[in-house]
Amino acid sequence: MPEEQKKVQETTPFYNLPLTEVYEKVGSTDQGLSVNQAQERLSEYGRNELSSGKKKSLLVKFAEQFKDLMIIILIVAAILSVVTSGGHDISDALIIMAVVVINAIFGVYQEGKAEAAIEALKDMSSPAARVKRDGHVLEIDSKDLVPGDVVLLEAGDVVPADMRLIESASLKIEEAALTGESVPVEKDARIEISADSGIGDRLNMAYQNANVTYGRGTGIVIATGMYTEVGKIAKMIESADETETPLKRNLNRLSRVLTWAILGIALVTFFVHIFRLDTITQEGVLEGLMTSVALAVAAIPEGLPAIVTIVLAIGTQVLAKRNSIVRKLPAVETLGSTEIIASDKTGTLTMNKMTVEKVLTNGKVVDRTEKLADGDMTLRVMNFANDTKISQEGDFIGDPTETALVKFGQDQGFQISSELTANPRVAELPFDSDRKLMSTIHKLADGRYFVAVKGAPDQLLKRVTKKLVNDEVSLLTAEDRNAILADNHAMAHEALRVLMMAYKYIDTIPEELTSEDLENDLIFAGLVGMIDPERPEAAEAVRVAKEAGIRPIMITGDHQDTAEAIAKRLGIISADDSEGHVLTGAQLNEMTDDEFQKQVGNYSVYARVSPEHKVRIVKAWQNEEKVVAMTGDGVNDAPALKQADIGIGMGITGTEVSKGASDMVLADDNFATIIVAVEEGRKVFANIQKTIQYLLSANTAEVLTIFIATLAGWDVMLPVQLLWINLVTDTFPAIALGVEPNEPGVMKEKPRGKKASFFSGGVLSSTIYQGITQAFLTLGVYGLALAYPAHPGNYTMIHQDALTMSFATLGLIQLFHAFNVKSLHQSIFKVGVFKSKTFNLSILVSFILLAAVIMVPGLNDIFHVSHLDFYQWGMVLAASVSVVIIVEIVKFIQRKMIKN
Repeated sequence: MPEEQKKVQETTPFYNLPLTEVYEKVGSTDQGLSVNQAQERLSEYGRNELSSGKKKSLLVKFAEQFKDLMIIILIVAAILSVVTSGGHDISDALIIMAVVVINAIFGVYQEGKAEAAIEALKDMSSPAARVKRDGHVLEIDSKDLVPGDVVLLEAGDVVPADMRLIESASLKIEEAALTGESVPVEKDARIEISADSGIGDRLNMAYQNANVTYGRGTGIVIATGMYTEVGKIAKMIESADETETPLKRNLNRLSRVLTWAILGIALVTFFVHIFRLDTITQEGVLEGLMTSVALAVAAIPEGLPAIVTIVLAIGTQVLAKRNSIVRKLPAVETLGSTEIIASDKTGTLTMNKMTVEKVLTNGKVVDRTEKLADGDMTLRVMNFANDTKISQEGDFIGDPTETALVKFGQDQGFQISSELTANPRVAELPFDSDRKLMSTIHKLADGRYFVAVKGAPDQLLKRVTKKLVNDEVSLLTAEDRNAILADNHAMAHEALRVLMMAYKYIDTIPEELTSEDLENDLIFAGLVGMIDPERPEAAEAVRVAKEAGIRPIMITGDHQDTAEAIAKRLGIISADDSEGHVLTGAQLNEMTDDEFQKQVGNYSVYARVSPEHKVRIVKAWQNEEKVVAMTGDGVNDAPALKQADIGIGMGITGTEVSKGASDMVLADDNFATIIVAVEEGRKVFANIQKTIQYLLSANTAEVLTIFIATLAGWDVMLPVQLLWINLVTDTFPAIALGVEPNEPGVMKEKPRGKKASFFSGGVLSSTIYQGITQAFLTLGVYGLALAYPAHPGNYTMIHQDALTMSFATLGLIQLFHAFNVKSLHQSIFKVGVFKSKTFNLSILVSFILLAAVIMVPGLNDIFHVSHLDFYQWGMVLAASVSVVIIVEIVKFIQRKMIKN
């Protein structure tokens, strides 16, 4: 497409121009294009469809998964494990490579998320459109539309492209997926719109993929394909930054630290071993190399990625049972670190269903739960002046506002079907956006006619001359008018959408049915206030979120008053808040990025916002180093969902676009479910943290034991023994720790935030001192075995017994230490020593595997260990149990220090 044409589509504010200029800009008239013109433009502008961008091949996507540092370390560990076994034992290598390949496959699967979102946008497009060409109305494939085409719209159509309206007759378009506004928008082709108006306020425009719910209209296409508002959203989805999850960030940081630490220790150990040799021989060098390699393998927590994956997978299963479908495994943990939940209002915090909230009738205001009197006139009018249909299945079909009125009538016991049978509609004046009224005429049994009128209070009040109070009709005074206006204002201030009901009786139907003849000298019946109400459990969920240190933010395309009222009812902002903590999209446009960054903490509610605003808000909070979760259900939410640290789509009302851009989908569209997911996310992080603490303290003990023994000239453990301990103790107990139940009070703690790591909260210091403790207890047992041998005078037996006892101690001490790690600060007796069956079974299996190599004949020869007597086993068990006593004492001191 020529650059000049691109510029016109991208930058021209068509909603702000008179129609003559619109025609000039797009090179057309109200009669549309000729067939030849349309063909020429199709070759210039391209088809009216969304592009998916350049796709990577499957092979490239797969290869990119191996760039991760932890993955590289695991591959090296697999190679080293084969080397240390002389090529005879490849089981470790196979397990490690299986983990690597599974992770890569999962990563490739997740790569397609953005592509799926774009494809979903494509699928939403209207398949056909009715256009004027060469003076005839044709039905064509909507993909063949071009700027300048004149398109006809009517109820039931999907808008096929962005267009400026030329004509509108009672036209209503539902734009919730694009703007977030919960009710259809009344369009007006003749209205003047200011240049700074947001999408939701451009009443003379119709946007691609919106649904026509009422009336008809004609529009001229001003943008197609990637230049429509939906196309701009597709571009934002493609270009949105792929945010690194806290889990990935922590694992990468851990990988870097471990890599350099392991390489350093292995090299030092190798050179110390060489230095100790009296004569440097090939056998001595190979022995030193084998010890260093075994030490490196032992130091690498090769089971960690597998365990993390298992813990996350179990977390996804738990969440699935609680209505949260996780599309991306790390999202489970990310939830636990969430500090900001930026939620869309419609459908998430509210029901996305217009509901009658209050009714002013017979001179008093009643709540929706109160029973109206039989034959209440306000109830009668709202049901008669209504086009809602009820299907055989009992579903309401029609405009959301009108269906809310009929639903309210049904709840009140008003039988609309039987009433209309007794008093059939014989004539009507349909709703018109100019007069903002709707009237129906019903024939009564006595031969008279009943006129029911429903409409905007400011318009209908002009036509009312009487009032009905306490079932008596009297003249409407100036004071009465002021009182009605005051009641209308009070309802509107509570963000209620207010409609007025009026009626009268006539003897004959006018020959020419006009508003002037019919809609006058009316009797005021009442006011009806409606709202898309908040979900019953949402307020409690907001309270729990705040208690957990999470800040809820409401971002909506709805009006400022509505957003503020719902936010106050939910507790997002206080009921007496008068500080102006609501920011509109227009006000946000006036701020520079720097200005907004300084003030982002002042606002908890954003109203009348566009997709660009949502992304900007999310980025601003991310710039504050906050972990941001974003919820949404519409096309307009997709870019922000992808930009957020965790995007949460809606399973029921959500579009496929928003689901495709999300990391997690709520099966019940409920904000309260997010809080449940946050709790599970916190548990997942805590369990991963416990696993890391356990693995690294154990690995620290192994490294220190070998390193100090090498410095002292002791052969405290053989490579094969070290690898067996590593395999047995790093597997089952670590997995069991990963599925531990939640500790009490997890939702009363503050979020960890982006800067927190797996070593936060005292984990690093605990890992170090616990690793040192295990190492010195092991070395202590080895030293005692040499000093007080069971077979004095037999050096070979003394050395083998000492080797066996240090092997058994280092293995058992890690199993006993697993009990310590069940809680970082709490006593294991409070947490529950044998509470978890999974944990108990894992310790038992590991103990059997460890003891078997010592006690089973044949296996002890393979592992170069001897049988131990009762006294030796007692020494091993005493040292192993002592790690629990030492850690319990340290925890007790820590708890006392925290209290003081």
